[in-house]
Amino acid sequence: MCGIIGYKGEREASQVLLDGLRKLEYRGYDSVGIAVLNENQLIVKKDIGKVEEVNKKLNFLKVEGHTGISHSRWATHGGVTDLNAHPHLSCDNKIAVAHNGIIENFEELKQELRDKGHQFKSQTDTEVIPHLIEEFCKTKPYEESVKLTLNKLKGSFAVVILNVDSNLLIGARHCSPLVLGVGENEFFLSSDVTGFLKYTNKAVYLDEDEMAIIRDKPEVINFTNNQPITKTISTISWSSDEAEKQGYEHFMLKEIHEQRGTIKKALNQDPTKLNKFIREINNSFGLFFIACGTAYHACLTGSYIFSKIAKKHVNVILASEFPNYEHFLTDKTLIIPISQSGETADVLEAIKVAKKKGSKVLSIVNVMGSSLTRLSDDFLLTNAGPEIAVASTKAFTSQLTVLTLLAYGCNGQLELGRQELLKDSLAINEMVDDLYFN
Repeated sequence: MCGIIGYKGEREASQVLLDGLRKLEYRGYDSVGIAVLNENQLIVKKDIGKVEEVNKKLNFLKVEGHTGISHSRWATHGGVTDLNAHPHLSCDNKIAVAHNGIIENFEELKQELRDKGHQFKSQTDTEVIPHLIEEFCKTKPYEESVKLTLNKLKGSFAVVILNVDSNLLIGARHCSPLVLGVGENEFFLSSDVTGFLKYTNKAVYLDEDEMAIIRDKPEVINFTNNQPITKTISTISWSSDEAEKQGYEHFMLKEIHEQRGTIKKALNQDPTKLNKFIREINNSFGLFFIACGTAYHACLTGSYIFSKIAKKHVNVILASEFPNYEHFLTDKTLIIPISQSGETADVLEAIKVAKKKGSKVLSIVNVMGSSLTRLSDDFLLTNAGPEIAVASTKAFTSQLTVLTLLAYGCNGQLELGRQELLKDSLAINEMVDDLYFN
């Protein structure tokens, strides 16, 4: 999981990129880099280390220009070296790319490009992308070359791309998240809304195989069939302050303490939606909780709660394994995916399997406007706010709060469940206060 940021506007891009890298540092741990369009050249600065370490060494803010991209890396292909840090360049140094994901056919593509005279500087899978674009540009226009490149890649990717000759900022995604931020005469691309929340709370969530081309205004197309896409601008309810440490030593400590309020927020559900979930659960023939990572453990705990309180059996399936259960699914099956980000690739793939069988999908998710909310028939929000720490705290307890509330509701005891959870909230408040003040 890496963090990527792109910017095009009237500000100095280096400041925006540095701010974004600081917010997304939790997504990448070993190296950092930026590339900024400066007149007729790309200025690239990158090295191994944390954001502040690399910035202190290279001084990103000295780079002038109003369009740029940046990246914080967590190494997959290739070791932790300055050459493997992103962004990566084409042979002519005119195309720069930052990438989150894995290109599964990069070895094959790299050999094809080497046979055509391309020379590579890194061990990464990402470096084939700018070289492929450069190769296509020998016979095709730039934008078409980008589309041809994206369609040649196998695996997962969210990419941001710069080109000296076009002054465009391009972003695209396939099985990895990418969000377009919309400001006043400025635009952002980020793997997470926290990357640009300081500057705007207006966001456009890109869907699978969508490509954003940013000129004076952004244009979104499907890069597999070249069809234009009309997108909706969402307003992020989180404030930029919620994505700051606010005096705490680290984000995990902050998020532990935020549970004093997030459990109550998780209880604040729209009654119509909540009753719809309860009704659908009670009427379902086959109930599945699916998730990955921490959310999977919330599902397991939730299944015990449903067994005890609602007297219901729940199938809990790791999302990556869910396709193996496809033959059990019908149009009477109910699938409840649970996710903090709403962008977990295995969860999204599992939903596609369920939809193919006609099963209903009602999700529990934290991020409004995420891919999971858009793919689901309906959803409940956990209302936990941004979670930055890698080890989950408030997101996990918020998920359990919603699951417990649903279990009580399925047994006709919704108000009792609400009161019991409010008691639990007060008990957690006391625990957290003791931790904080003692």
